[in-house]
Amino acid sequence: MKPLRLPWLLGGLLAGAALQLQQPQLWPASGYLGLLALGLLLAGLAQRTRWPWVWCLVAALVMAGTTGLRARAYLGEALDPALEGQDLRLRCTIAAMPQASAWGLRFRFVPEQVLPGGQVQRLPPLIELGWYTEPGAGAALPFLQAGQQWEFNVRLKAPHGTRNPHGFDYELWQWEQGVQAVGAVRTGARVAPPQLLASSWRYPLERLRQGVRDAIVQRLLPAPDEAPGAQLRAVRSAGVVAALVTGDQRAIERWNTTNDS
Repeated sequence: MKPLRLPWLLGGLLAGAALQLQQPQLWPASGYLGLLALGLLLAGLAQRTRWPWVWCLVAALVMAGTTGLRARAYLGEALDPALEGQDLRLRCTIAAMPQASAWGLRFRFVPEQVLPGGQVQRLPPLIELGWYTEPGAGAALPFLQAGQQWEFNVRLKAPHGTRNPHGFDYELWQWEQGVQAVGAVRTGARVAPPQLLASSWRYPLERLRQGVRDAIVQRLLPAPDEAPGAQLRAVRSAGVVAALVTGDQRAIERWNTTNDS
């Protein structure tokens, strides 16, 4: 590749991705296939011309087409609106270390089967759930770990966030994380209780991260007889150290919130 082509190619790639991301609504897949085909045809013309800007156009068309096709494919894995708000009995495997707070646990899992019977067809490949403690129940939540296989009742919905200008875009953040459904574990007298089926090393890195994080937190938690100020500093320090060592960035906010509550 000639050195003069590289800046034009890089500029075209950035322009193609930026233009596609500005679309308020995705095109049909045929539209992005057309962009991709046009870009490949122009690549042949670019080989025979001395105009370097043609390479910019080629790169922009190819990038816009591939980005749009990827977005269409990802959108096809979204939660079926007909399943929102329904109680589902799922068999699943926890795929990431759970996040604890004063109100319960949050964790991500991979659905494997809808019970009774039947394979998962329209559920997203990655779902985030909350398992919350009931006020006055007095029962502690079970120990959750990446690689565990569970059965429980859930109620799901598509991720939605606030639309405050320049605020945190929760829906976009979940999109980037690959999460296309959120919800909560359903418990109660009229619901079949959650059941732990097996524990495996399917997600060894997440299990190791969780073990290191929990060891750090247990080591740095304050003693009950310490002064309130010292307890506050110790709790926050545990969250900071766990975040720095394991990459668990939500540990800082989690432990601060737990103390404030």
